[in-house]
Amino acid sequence: MPAERLDLWLAGFAERHGSLQWTATPEQVVVTGADGCTAECEVPFPPLAPDEGAPFAGLVAHACAERSVGVVLVRLGGYAVGVFRRSQLVASKVGSRPVHGRAAAGGWSQKRFARRREGQARVALEAAADAAARVVAPVAGSLDAVVTGGDRHAVEAVLGDARLGVLLPLRAGRLLDVPEPRQRTLAEVFRRSSAVRIRIVESPLHRHGKEKEEEQPPQHEM
Repeated sequence: MPAERLDLWLAGFAERHGSLQWTATPEQVVVTGADGCTAECEVPFPPLAPDEGAPFAGLVAHACAERSVGVVLVRLGGYAVGVFRRSQLVASKVGSRPVHGRAAAGGWSQKRFARRREGQARVALEAAADAAARVVAPVAGSLDAVVTGGDRHAVEAVLGDARLGVLLPLRAGRLLDVPEPRQRTLAEVFRRSSAVRIRIVESPLHRHGKEKEEEQPPQHEM
């Protein structure tokens, strides 16, 4: 759910399920309707500091807050890094390095190919780390969060670079699955990182009521 639409969505949830109550933790806000249906809302850019005096413990304001966010996307052979200020991409670098697939042949040629591939992968990951060190690391002190995406092993290898240690405490949320990193991928990942993931859980009573309605035969006027 896009953050800017969350308020309207919650109002619609109240219309469908009755008056709402909620409980909040730094990572999740659970909204419960009068009929027992719940909406489990994952907090973007946790932690949330629950505000007991605000609707939904302040989730809407937290989700819609303007932030400075670094983005680091890495897949083996390609990377995209960027910095967003108030949803505007102000700095970025995108690049790629060839990394050949695995060889099917066995024996000495396969071992030689494997060593070559390992060397290509090392060069590709070093290039991604260099880009993040130039674009994101220097402004770490002004960032609210760092979002990561791509291949888990590649991302962890890049962030293991000593120059990027300042980014580790800023990592927010889960690793996002992204296609080949490109310039346009950066903006899409930024939008996804601020969205609120919502899981709807219907109450047993509500489900049972719907089943009974579906079982009713059609009514005919006399």
